[in-house]
Amino acid sequence: MRFIVAVVGKPRDAHLAAAIHEYESRASRYWPLEFHEVREEPSRSGSADLVRQREGDRLLDAVSGVRMVTCDVNGRSMTSEQFARWMQDERERARDVAFVIGGAFGLGENVRAKQSASLSLAPWTLPHELARLVLAEQLYRAGAIVRGEPYHK
Repeated sequence: MRFIVAVVGKPRDAHLAAAIHEYESRASRYWPLEFHEVREEPSRSGSADLVRQREGDRLLDAVSGVRMVTCDVNGRSMTSEQFARWMQDERERARDVAFVIGGAFGLGENVRAKQSASLSLAPWTLPHELARLVLAEQLYRAGAIVRGEPYHK
């Protein structure tokens, strides 16, 4: 059983990248985590739909055969405590789960068609790099909650 975080592109800003990697490292102490960064499609490749499609194909290849949860502003909202319980339930079911974050143009219909669930990280639209940071921090926080550690307070 593992949790996979699949994202489009690498963080461009060094400070943001450092924060992402710090929280992903911390979260890895609590959960069996894997991280997959797929190549960003150049926006000059064509329309936004085409970019989403191509990036979506790469994301789907990265998470093939696992339960896929897309991170989307229209997804299910959970408190940190609810998310921690959900993570624990998924771990106890012993099934692989992938969190998928789209690129600058969001997620394509090819990805949405195969999602098992959708999770809202905030009521706002977030840049994909910031969405990755928020998810990493919440994975860390969920681990602390499950273990009853004081970080959450």
